[in-house]
Amino acid sequence: MKNRIKELARAYAPEFTAVRRHLHSHPELSFQEFETTAYIQQQLALFGVPFQAGIAGTGIIALIEGRNPASKIIALRADMDALPITEANEVPYKSVNTGVMHACGHDVHTSCVLGAAKILNELKGDFEGTVKVLFQPGEEKHPGGASIMIKEGALENPRPDAILGLHVHPSLEVGQVGFHAGKYMASADEIYITVKSKGGHAAQPHLTVDTILVASQLVVSLQQVISRNNNPFSPSVLSICAFNGGFTTNVIPSEVKLMGTFRAMDETWRFKAHELIRKQAAGIAEATGAEISIDILVGYPTLYNNEAVTGKARGFATDYLGAAQVGDTEIRMGAEDFAFYSQVVPACFFRLGTGNAARGITSGVHTPTFDVDEQAIEIGMGTMAYLATQF
Repeated sequence: MKNRIKELARAYAPEFTAVRRHLHSHPELSFQEFETTAYIQQQLALFGVPFQAGIAGTGIIALIEGRNPASKIIALRADMDALPITEANEVPYKSVNTGVMHACGHDVHTSCVLGAAKILNELKGDFEGTVKVLFQPGEEKHPGGASIMIKEGALENPRPDAILGLHVHPSLEVGQVGFHAGKYMASADEIYITVKSKGGHAAQPHLTVDTILVASQLVVSLQQVISRNNNPFSPSVLSICAFNGGFTTNVIPSEVKLMGTFRAMDETWRFKAHELIRKQAAGIAEATGAEISIDILVGYPTLYNNEAVTGKARGFATDYLGAAQVGDTEIRMGAEDFAFYSQVVPACFFRLGTGNAARGITSGVHTPTFDVDEQAIEIGMGTMAYLATQF
């Protein structure tokens, strides 16, 4: 099986490199992946893979049944959306949609999983069980396409025994993959704070409440929520990233708006911190006489890589790629809506090396110069196909 998958991955690599370039050239924003989903459906139809479209809007679920289809169900997931970034790369496959770019590698994810689907469909008489393939919209935008896919039954009929996903990793050299069992990626919540008073003249601060001062005090004091209340062995980050108020030198503004993000690796601490943030703001409001309102938009949960599934996946990847190509990857305070799947079924989310320092392919994700060494597509599609057959 291993050698046959390697042969097919090598043979199909040019085809799916072209698929990746098409997707890269035609990126679409979250929940607007209309051309993308039509293209994927066209490809699946050409492969002869049955699918259901219209899940979570533009999502697709495909089923590839091997021998004894009910004996095990393994799911593979790829996200399809792009980012509101103007591409700076001068390449033949540069984005034709100004201001939209596949700067997070979702074009690669989709190409790898689509390639794996073609391989698996060709070999369906040679493996046991069913492979359920999810092409998901809206990973980059709240509430996350994964949460909607789940609500619309993507993990039912049939329910997967495990789900696998991959993500490009530009700081990992092409040819390598990385795994981490247990808590892997942080939850992510958005924080919106408004500080209000009647405003006033800068020379008469005693006649009003200084919203700039109150907001500044709040920014500083909120850091203590993390440093003095959280277990230091459990990573957590609170960053206030926007401070907007005032427009001149001699007016105390009547309103200041703050925006930020809160990240955590522990779900219990996550929601306790929400309460502490609100209490801290309420205390400052009472002490200063300001009016403070807080809106916490609950986002993606912690991504948990099931130890047993991740251990198996790492072992199978080692068998497929060789021990020298498989390593550990660090926990990350970034967030991924694959986390929603990991809260429902045993999951493994791993990293696919896409960098090539010798060729200057080193730019990080979410930058206008992000690109990948396209050799990663053969590796990604082959690895995903092999893992799906071995569980």
